[in-house]
Amino acid sequence: MMITHDTRCALDAVIGLLNTAPKGEAAGGPDTLTDTAALREFTARHDISGVGTLDDTDLAAVRALRARFAEVFAAPDDRRAAALLNTLIASAGTTPQLTDHDGYDWHIHYFAPGASLAHHLAADCGMALAFLVVAGERERLRRCEAPGCRNAFVDLSRNRSRRYCSSRTCGNRLHVAAYRARQREAAG
Repeated sequence: MMITHDTRCALDAVIGLLNTAPKGEAAGGPDTLTDTAALREFTARHDISGVGTLDDTDLAAVRALRARFAEVFAAPDDRRAAALLNTLIASAGTTPQLTDHDGYDWHIHYFAPGASLAHHLAADCGMALAFLVVAGERERLRRCEAPGCRNAFVDLSRNRSRRYCSSRTCGNRLHVAAYRARQREAAG
């Protein structure tokens, strides 16, 4: 599956946004998008262009958008995901335009010039998720299978076999635990 640079950046941003949400009582992990400073850090970490001054209105809108993206991830089928994405993208007032800023070659921005951060994310990230639905690849949108972790990720592995948000943390922790359990069992 070929994913363009800007689509990959938008997918990374939506994953990053989803992973700022609290993971629930069983999984632990607080909400990390609690103030405008955290929102500014999020936009910087994901190189989101054209971000002006952010305030509490932007924070509330982005947090509401995060919940809408979570619904797309949890959609039971492509038809429901498409309906959610269509509504989300339409609400952003998409205005596709070619651009080549910040040293990147030509790519498409889907948000209108001067759009709010929430509309910017809804348009660009919504379109990136829509591309996965169109390509028949929505099953690549996953949640980590490690106990205590519900982080979102996009499985871009060739054989679609990734199970953990990170092989270095969640995957490694489970592999080490399984190894130790086998060692205990063998020792008797």
